[in-house]
Amino acid sequence: MPTAVITGANSGIGHAFTKLLISEGYTVFALDRVIGRELKELPCQEFECDLASSDSIGRFASHYRSFDEPLDVLLNIAGVMAPKAGDALESVAPSTLLSTFQVHTFGPLLLTQALLPSILQARSPTLAFMSSRVGSIADNSSGGAYSYRASKAALNSIGKSMAMDLKEKGVVVLLLHPGFVISGLDKTDDTRNNPEAVMPEEAAEKLWKVVRAKGLAETGTFWHREGFELPW
Repeated sequence: MPTAVITGANSGIGHAFTKLLISEGYTVFALDRVIGRELKELPCQEFECDLASSDSIGRFASHYRSFDEPLDVLLNIAGVMAPKAGDALESVAPSTLLSTFQVHTFGPLLLTQALLPSILQARSPTLAFMSSRVGSIADNSSGGAYSYRASKAALNSIGKSMAMDLKEKGVVVLLLHPGFVISGLDKTDDTRNNPEAVMPEEAAEKLWKVVRAKGLAETGTFWHREGFELPW
């Protein structure tokens, strides 16, 4: 039975991915800072893990290694979003930058690092990182969202470097853009009122289709949920 680790599993796209991979026969380790009732009711291994804490990441990695299982899929989905008014040029604070980078950028890197021995035990492992089109420098035509945008751009850089470092070891690394998704991440009505917005289940299903279709030839690339490649 293949094994997957999913961050941000308590809600939104992460929760939808957790249900999807369970349905496909994966043993799922579901990570989040808070483990809610709906996640506890799923047939998975839930674990409280805060990506902003290297100690928390280390505790989970030790827990996972105790099972002595290869890790086939790592889905780094967890995300945070500061209010728009607090993420503007005139207002963004060091605390906002730090907290956003910890979850979007540092955490996924350190979690992957901690789980790397188990990843390399798998026959054809895949690492997928939830980025955002907002993190595309070439596609930036609106500005703003300083912590969110920069943290996703930095994640793209990290993912590309991982792809180069791990290609010869047979590890596929992908960066993903979910599009507009109705979840608790955006506290405003902007996403909910967008005609292109979808529910987390649809986003997860389409993103998983993208992930499953890619191999080493596409490692280190950036994909929209609808299946087309995005510019850096």
